Amino acid sequence: MPNLRRSRNIFYGWYLVGVSSFVLMLMSTTVFQGVGTFFVALERNFGWSRTTLSGAFALSRAEGALLGPIEGFLVDRLGTRRMVVIGYFIMGLGFIFYSQIQEVWQFYVAYLAISLGSGVGGWIAIVTLINNWFSRRRAFAMSLAVSGVQLGGLLVPLMAWGVETHDFRMTSLGIGVVLILVAVPASRIMRNTPEDMGLLPDGAAAPRAGRPTSESPSEEVFDMTPRQALRTVAFWVIAVARLTSVVSIITLSVHLIPKLTDSGISLITANFILTLYTIVAFFSGFVAGYLADRTSKTLVLFVCMLMQALAMGILAVTDTMPMAIVFAVLWGAGFGGRVPLLTAIIGDFFGRKHFGSILGINMVPSNIAMIFAPLFAGFMFDLRQSYFIPFITFAIMGLIGTFVILFARQPSSPAEPT
Repeated sequence: MPNLRRSRNIFYGWYLVGVSSFVLMLMSTTVFQGVGTFFVALERNFGWSRTTLSGAFALSRAEGALLGPIEGFLVDRLGTRRMVVIGYFIMGLGFIFYSQIQEVWQFYVAYLAISLGSGVGGWIAIVTLINNWFSRRRAFAMSLAVSGVQLGGLLVPLMAWGVETHDFRMTSLGIGVVLILVAVPASRIMRNTPEDMGLLPDGAAAPRAGRPTSESPSEEVFDMTPRQALRTVAFWVIAVARLTSVVSIITLSVHLIPKLTDSGISLITANFILTLYTIVAFFSGFVAGYLADRTSKTLVLFVCMLMQALAMGILAVTDTMPMAIVFAVLWGAGFGGRVPLLTAIIGDFFGRKHFGSILGINMVPSNIAMIFAPLFAGFMFDLRQSYFIPFITFAIMGLIGTFVILFARQPSSPAEPT
């Protein structure tokens, strides 16, 4: 691997931001942003109901709720490098099996394998890496890394083209091979902590023997254990805000494309809406991260979550292309800022040492909610041939979470040692 530690005086953490963005882009395209495209293809090929399709997603979230704290614990113990290799290898094998499915149970097995791999080597592993390498510029670095989620959305039209021209089987097989081939080279560039390279967060040089480490402006004041974090109000405020906003995000990852195609929009045109909100979210994340590092993460989060809730309400009550564009702009602006900031604030409040474990536990309530949210939307559509009830319900939940986040405050330093 080339020596990038001091190359051109660029802090190595910024190289890791780039690698992290690329890895998240691959996961986002295939596992998150592209779910709706694959579900439309399966519905057309096999005639499976949307409740059936949503059921696989619900089971994957149940898996996430059970394994999330374990995955966070393993990231803290084994490091991101190992977890990325393991996770992307599992994802790749899952997609290869996905390309051969014939029955519903095979689809469920493939989707659970893909979900397991993305849980092991995806979100928690990558954001833990960024949290370890940055402190003062954490929100901006997190926004840059998480921009990979938005970049993944830009590749979904290409994936939709592959599904429509070469069918979902060849597309899935190609995705599986790419994920396996990328895992090892990407992980070799990664370093779990700046201390592994004689650095501190944000690029400060490691202190010499006898020199007080408190002189580093980037160093954390304290690191909470998961038990200490669970006792704080801030932990539960963040958990509620995450739950009430993520139900919309996860539901739209499954049902946005079907919702738009039901309105008479072609599959490729529907993916234009996804691309539009992705572009807006891409730039919104940078702006939100920049502002959050210089003002208040809580207030910036409030604005982002408010836009996201309003966008969900618009989607619930309209079916026209112009309003779909309005939805895309509002949703992208809110979603782009909400995702990195609601993660970065965990690092600000609870430190670096147990970040993965605390994030994994904090995500359990939202993972449980994600079991039922897309399933509820699919069931209501099958029952009423409309998404109005689930979408307006999630819009109201989003508004509640928007005001809950205002109660997030920096916890006091724990009395017991960590």
